[in-house]
Amino acid sequence: MDHASAMRAYRSIVEAGSFTRAAERLGTTHTSLSRQIGQLERELGARLLNRNSRGLTPTEAGARYYLDCVDILDRLDIARQRVKGDAGSPSGLLRVSLPHAIGALELGQWLPGFLQRHPGIRLDLSCDDRPVDLIKGGFDMAIRISGPLADSTLAARELAVSARVLVAAPAYIARHGLPRTPDDLAGHGLLAYAGDGTALTLVSPDGKETSVSTGDRLRVDSILSLHAATLAGQGIAALTLLTVQADLAAGRLLRVLPQCHAGHRHYFALYPHARQLTAKVRAFTGFMRAHYAEAAKA
Repeated sequence: MDHASAMRAYRSIVEAGSFTRAAERLGTTHTSLSRQIGQLERELGARLLNRNSRGLTPTEAGARYYLDCVDILDRLDIARQRVKGDAGSPSGLLRVSLPHAIGALELGQWLPGFLQRHPGIRLDLSCDDRPVDLIKGGFDMAIRISGPLADSTLAARELAVSARVLVAAPAYIARHGLPRTPDDLAGHGLLAYAGDGTALTLVSPDGKETSVSTGDRLRVDSILSLHAATLAGQGIAALTLLTVQADLAAGRLLRVLPQCHAGHRHYFALYPHARQLTAKVRAFTGFMRAHYAEAAKA
């Protein structure tokens, strides 16, 4: 029995929560994984998984063994990546969790350049604006857009800080006119992102803050939907400048009250706290940090 292979299979099953999903991730079959786990349990002399109608959960011994697997396999991966990094370019599968703004709206701005620079890395991207469990999800890292990061069990590196700006489609401005002051927004439709609550706080160059109500026309819990509704001329929205830069450059959106901003958002790269960074993770983090530094100059 290939013990390292069996450990990888067991780790993947625990993180995926099922043999079927683990088999899809590993590119193998349910039968093959079941056989490996059976051999591993016989070798160890202990049952690792509880199997019932609700799915799979580790036994007490299995939970301890899973943590040992994570530690050992990560050390093996890091050792291999260090050698490969010394001998050549980063390579292998890199699983990244991204918010929709980066994984969809910004994708065309960074993906071609990354794949061209790192042809040995295969990307597996999962877009979700909600927090995900990196370990259970089998992710190497995540990027998140948020306010200042709260205390976390995850290690973090800040990639960029971007102002949130008010934007609208030219068609909307043509119909309703261009607001000149924050007070003018009272006669306009402000589209709302559910995470912002019912109001936005606008900050003027002199630091004066003005609260404006949102959501009378539309409230959504998806940045993709907010962006689409804004492009469709349905109102004014606050979106991160990095997200709408291409739209502004192409004239698809226009800045509203360009002298003001609606706060800032931080772009963070997140990693499981105790895990050292492999060459492929360092490559992606470094590329994205350089990408946002260049974008900020535009």
